[in-house]
Amino acid sequence: MLRIPFVSLLLALTLAACTKTESTNPAKQTLLLAPQDLITLQAGSLASGPPITGSIQPERRADLRAEVSAVVLQVYKDNGDMVHRGDLLVRLDDTAIRDSLASAQEAVRAASQSFDQAERQFQRLKTLRESGMASTQQLEDAEIRRNNAQSDLSAAKTRSAQARQQLERTLSRAPFDGVVSERKVSAGDTAQIGKELLKVMDPTSMRFEGLVSADAVGEIKVGQPVSFRVNGYGPQEFAGSIKRINPSANANTRQVEVLVDFAAGKQPQLAGLYAEGQIEATRKSGLMVPAVALAREGDKVFAWRVKSDSVQKIALMLGERDPRRGDFVLRSGLSEGDQLIRNPTSTLKDGQKVHITATAIAPAATASGAGK
Repeated sequence: MLRIPFVSLLLALTLAACTKTESTNPAKQTLLLAPQDLITLQAGSLASGPPITGSIQPERRADLRAEVSAVVLQVYKDNGDMVHRGDLLVRLDDTAIRDSLASAQEAVRAASQSFDQAERQFQRLKTLRESGMASTQQLEDAEIRRNNAQSDLSAAKTRSAQARQQLERTLSRAPFDGVVSERKVSAGDTAQIGKELLKVMDPTSMRFEGLVSADAVGEIKVGQPVSFRVNGYGPQEFAGSIKRINPSANANTRQVEVLVDFAAGKQPQLAGLYAEGQIEATRKSGLMVPAVALAREGDKVFAWRVKSDSVQKIALMLGERDPRRGDFVLRSGLSEGDQLIRNPTSTLKDGQKVHITATAIAPAATASGAGK
């Protein structure tokens, strides 16, 4: 009577031990994966070419400088303010210039009266000369006085026009629609001729002003695509194409300036940001393996392929690396369409069963599911 419970108990303990052994054996655990945990291997392209570094600058920019020496009376716009073509930005003191203009206009009126008088005298003597009542010498003297008066009138008009131009130069206006990028003066400053007042730029005309080593200039040409990143925009990739290549290299740095236009629809709105990237001088097609799908053991490289509801450890042979995205060219080991585990861990076992769920898995659920 006592043997039956003892045998039953022994069998139950043996089964429990086997079950526990299976549950703790990673090779027999079912791995739960969500669709986002997998990467489908697809054909891609590897772009190669010389690196390019530089900064983002607007193509349309203007430095407004003082054209007359005067005191700054008012600055109407500040850094970051939007402006439209013709908007008044800075006004200089025009008191002295207005006095000069008034004096020049008065000189024009006086010279005009003198000319009219000399013209009438000349015409009168001309009539008298035709009737024999005036000498030729008198007519010539009147003509000389008329010509001198005409010259004085022209000179007075020129001085008046110059004074009017000087008056207009006391008002600095926006040359195009844009943004004030740098304010250089404030009310009360003395502006000498040539002093910077404001800088205006068009934020929609940004371009990449880059530098390329003169050793690589033979590889590049106008129209080639360029991919680059801009400091401050994180991993965001920008694209463009070469618009112009400077025909001369810098004598000190031995670098050549290359102007790159942004692709339509996406460009930063800040000038002066550092940028670096690569000119796509050549492009090769092939299978590309993302770096996040690779596992390394010493000098060997592997990937974990999901096939027939299990994972397989596949040895790979890699080629060049794309410096833009970090992907590698695959020479052998996998085929297009293969599914790889993203970010494989060291606990994976060759042949381990896999179950792919329809939605994402919470970490706690994954751990509990793996232990079942």
